Amino acid sequence: MADTKSSKTAPKKGKWTRRAFIGAGVVAGGALVVGVAVRPDNPVERLSPMLAKRDGEQLINAWVKIDKDNIVTAIIPHVEMGQGVFTSLAQMLADELDADWSKVKILEAPADKKYVSHDIGREFLAPNLEVPAILEPTVGGTFLQLATAMNLQITGGSFSVRGTGQRAMRVAGAAAKEMLIAAAAEEWNVPAGELRAENSMILHDKSSKSAPFADFAAAAAEQGLPNKPKLKSPKDYKLMGKAMARHDIPDKSDGTALFGIDADLPGMKYAAVKAAPVVGATVESMNVETAKTMPGVLQILNMGDFIAVVADGYWQAQQALGTIDAKYSKTEGDALNQDALFARYATVLDEAGDDGGDVETEQGDVTEAFAGAATKVEAEYKVPFLAHAAMEPMNCTAWVRDGKCDVWSGHQAPLMARKAAADTLGIDMDAVTYHNAYLGGGFGRRSENDAIIMATRIAKATQYPVKMIWSREEDTMQDHYRPSATSRFQAGLDENGKAVSWSNIHTHLFDPQEAPTVPYYNIANHKIRKIDVPTHLRFGPWRSVDHSQHGYFIESFVDELAHAAGKDGYAYRRELLAGSARHLAVLDKAAEMAGWDTPLPEGHGRGIAFVPSFGTIVAEVAEVDMTGKKPKVTKIYVAADPGFAVNPDGFAAQMESSVAYGLTATLYGEISVKDGAVQQSNFHDYPILRINEMPEVDVEIINGDHKRLGGAGEPGLPPLAPAVTNAIFAATGNRVRELPLSKVDFA
Repeated sequence: MADTKSSKTAPKKGKWTRRAFIGAGVVAGGALVVGVAVRPDNPVERLSPMLAKRDGEQLINAWVKIDKDNIVTAIIPHVEMGQGVFTSLAQMLADELDADWSKVKILEAPADKKYVSHDIGREFLAPNLEVPAILEPTVGGTFLQLATAMNLQITGGSFSVRGTGQRAMRVAGAAAKEMLIAAAAEEWNVPAGELRAENSMILHDKSSKSAPFADFAAAAAEQGLPNKPKLKSPKDYKLMGKAMARHDIPDKSDGTALFGIDADLPGMKYAAVKAAPVVGATVESMNVETAKTMPGVLQILNMGDFIAVVADGYWQAQQALGTIDAKYSKTEGDALNQDALFARYATVLDEAGDDGGDVETEQGDVTEAFAGAATKVEAEYKVPFLAHAAMEPMNCTAWVRDGKCDVWSGHQAPLMARKAAADTLGIDMDAVTYHNAYLGGGFGRRSENDAIIMATRIAKATQYPVKMIWSREEDTMQDHYRPSATSRFQAGLDENGKAVSWSNIHTHLFDPQEAPTVPYYNIANHKIRKIDVPTHLRFGPWRSVDHSQHGYFIESFVDELAHAAGKDGYAYRRELLAGSARHLAVLDKAAEMAGWDTPLPEGHGRGIAFVPSFGTIVAEVAEVDMTGKKPKVTKIYVAADPGFAVNPDGFAAQMESSVAYGLTATLYGEISVKDGAVQQSNFHDYPILRINEMPEVDVEIINGDHKRLGGAGEPGLPPLAPAVTNAIFAATGNRVRELPLSKVDFA
C-alpha cells in the first residue's frame, strides 16, 4: 500500500515550490518509471465546476469521477478521431482502479493546462533518455513545465497510449483506488492494508464488509494524493490486453455522435470561404454585385488572405461565394510548377555533392568503405506532396461577444486552439472557452490552427455565432501538405553482398528526426544528410510524418541491395538485423504469415518491408497481382510488436486503417503545383481507395516488452508502400522509384 498520508503535507494549491516541483515526479513510481499524472495538488475544487456538474458526482482527482450510481468516469486528455483512444486509455485507468468495466463512462478532458501531454517533449526530443532514478522527478517535472508553457495538450505522434496511458492514466487509476481505500479504512476503522478493490467495490474480507466506490467518493477526494501509487504487474491485468468493444462506436453507428461540424447554436449563421489560390497572396479586388443580391446573404468580407460570405445557410453562402470574381496579388510562388520544383530539388542535391547539407547521423568512413566495395549501388527516389483528405472537411464555429469567445470544433490540440483564438482576438486565454468534439479524421491536419483563426476573425466581424465550413475543394487546395521530397542513396557491398557503407542525402526533414536513420540495420559505415529546399506551400504533419517517405525510400533501397547481392529480400534483411532478437521476431512472423517461400501464380509478386517507428516494430508482406493493366494489391500481412497491445482489437484496427490510408497514397496520392496553386480539388482528381480495392489484411501482434509501449495510429503505414513496390519488382522486374503508382505505365 502506498504512503497516502505522507502527501498530505504536500502543497495544497499547485504552487510550484522547488520541493513540489521535485515531488511531481516522485508521485510517479511503482513497477515502472512513470510520469507526473498526479501533480502536487489535487485540483478537484477548480475542476469540479467543469467536470462534475451533475448532482452526486464526485471528482476524485483530475482524471476520474464517480457518481452516486457508482458509475466511474475516466477523463481522457486526448481526442477521439477514430483511433479508439477513448477506450484504450479508459481501459488502463479502469484496470488500475479495479473498476467494473460495465459501469465505466468516458469524458474528454477540457482544453485546460491541467491536461497537457506532460512528457510528450521527452518522447520526441529524447526518446531514449535514461537518467538515474533520483533524477527522474526533476526530468519529469522539467518536461511538464515545458508542456504547460507551450500548451501541449496534443493527440498525435501515436503518443496517447504509450505516453499518457502508461504514465498518466494508469497512475491516476492506481492513485484513485488508494484514495478510495484510505477513505474506507477511516470509515470502517480498519487498516488500509486489509482492504481491496474489485469491480468498483471496496471489500474487507475479514469482516465480509463491502460497499461501492460511490460510498467513499467524497471522502476519497479529501485524501492526500499518494506519493507512489502501486501499479499492477502484467500478470494481474484484468482489462489491459483484452479486446474491448469501442465506446465511441454505438453513437457513431446511430448518428448521435457529435462532430465539430455538428455545432448548432441559436441565431447561428454560416460562412463559406475561399482563400487566395497561391499561399501568400492577398485579395486585391472583388466584384460582389451578384453575390450581395442573393437570398440569405448577410455579409461579404474581404479578410485580406481570404474572402468570406456569411449567410443564413451554408448553401446560400457557398452559392454566393461562387459568383464573386476576385483578383489577387502577385507572389514569388506564382511561377512555380511541379516539374520545376523537383528540378530544384535535383539541383540542390547536385550542389551538395558528397559533403554538403546537414549531417544527421554519421558513423565510420563511408567514403573509404564505398571506394573499396565489391559492388556499388545507387538510386534516387521521389514522392509528391500529399493532402490529408479527412472525411469531415475543416470547420469551426465561433462566437465573440462581451470580450469573450466560445469556439466549437474538433482539434488535435485543443489547448493550442484556444490560445490561437485568444491571440487572434487579443484577449486572455481565460476569456476563451473551447468546446472540442469528435474529429471526422485528423491524420495531423487538425493539429493546425488556420481554421480556428479564420473562424474567429469572421466571428469578430459579425454580431452572431458563425459556423465556417470549408468546401471539399478548399480543403484540398489549402491544406498543410506532407512535403514532396527526393532522396538519393549510395551503398557499397562486400564480396559476400553484405552492405558495408550506406550514404543518403534527402530534401526536407519535418519530423521525427530519426525517420531517415537506420540504426537497427548492421551497417558499419553510414552517413545521412538533409538539405532544405524552401517552397511557398505550407507543410504539416501527415500520418506517420516523415516515416511515410523514408520508409518507402529506405526499404526500396534495401531491396535493391538484396537484388544486387543476389539474395532474397527477406533473407537479406535477416542478415542486416542479426543480433536483434526482437526485430528478427517481427520480420520472421511477417514472413511466416505470408508463407514467404511458397510459390505464387505467374504474374503475381510478394514483397517485404520492415520499419520501426513510434516505438512499434512493424514488418509487412504485400502480395500483388500484375496480370492486369495496373497493380492489384491482393493481400497484406502485418506483424507488429508494440511492446504490449492494451486493446488488441483496437491495435489491429489501426494497422488495418494504416494499410488503407497508405495504399491510397501509394496508388493515387499526389498534390501537384501549377503557377503556384494546387491543381487538385476534390476526390475526382485526388482519389482515395475504393472499398473494392481494399486488400485482405492479416495482423499478428507480438507483445515483446511490457516496460516500454509503442504507438498504434501510425507505425502500420511506413512499410506499406515499399512492401507493395517490392512485390511489383518481384512480379515484373520493374523497380518503382517514384510514387504514386498511377503515374507508372505497367502495360
